Amino acid sequence: MQQESFRPLRIGEQLSRELAGLLRAEVKDPRIPEIVIYDIVVSRDLSLAKVYYSHLDSKQDTTESLKGLQSASGFLRTRLSNLLNLRKMPRLRFIVDDTEMKSARIEKLIESSSKR
Repeated sequence: MQQESFRPLRIGEQLSRELAGLLRAEVKDPRIPEIVIYDIVVSRDLSLAKVYYSHLDSKQDTTESLKGLQSASGFLRTRLSNLLNLRKMPRLRFIVDDTEMKSARIEKLIESSSKR
């Protein structure tokens, strides 16, 4: 049986810390509001990092922020490769984590059905 590598997990944690700092301090794109990075899942071959994020303000337009993050991904990869000592920097794929919005909608549905 092949042993699971912890390297992608460690790199994901490092990416999460550094990426949050970069988004807060260095990215000036108005399409990118204050966001929360929930998780970064790095592939086993370290070629791709899926960045799951959500907005602090739930009324933000997710398509515009996604476009802004995709536009800034080259800059972010360059800065991250300078901060982290990696031979190969994974590509960043940003994914909106709408779990919180879905759970709020489900809670409202449950409350409305229980009042009947």
